[in-house]
Amino acid sequence: MVEIKIDPADGVPIYRQIVNQIRYSVASGLLEPGDELPTIRAFALRLKVTPNTIVKAYEELESVGIVQKRHGSGTFVSGERTRLADWERRRIIEQRIDTLLTEAHQLDFSVEELFKLIRRRQALMSDGRIDHKANDASGS
Repeated sequence: MVEIKIDPADGVPIYRQIVNQIRYSVASGLLEPGDELPTIRAFALRLKVTPNTIVKAYEELESVGIVQKRHGSGTFVSGERTRLADWERRRIIEQRIDTLLTEAHQLDFSVEELFKLIRRRQALMSDGRIDHKANDASGS
């Protein structure tokens, strides 16, 4: 199971933090179709949250097709990985682009300047001068 990190000071509801991190894990391939998620009780104990928090997260994930409950068997990552992963990957990147564009506007950067910076940073990553793994996020 992928490690879920809860930050009570984040301002994002805990169930939403769980949902976001599981969605990211599915989109990035860390969780594969058919992978079983922890039971509600076990997950709640591990994260030190109420079982209702896990129930709410699992219900939301099920409502959008990311997981499916199998009565008597548990909760599993949906088998629709390809379509879901593509959609989820795009959603994650679009959210990050929106944030970047908002911050760039506030800092008075033009789109052209952003593209130059992005190309420069990508070149540094390609050359190994920036560790792209250190910049990975787990589900904002």
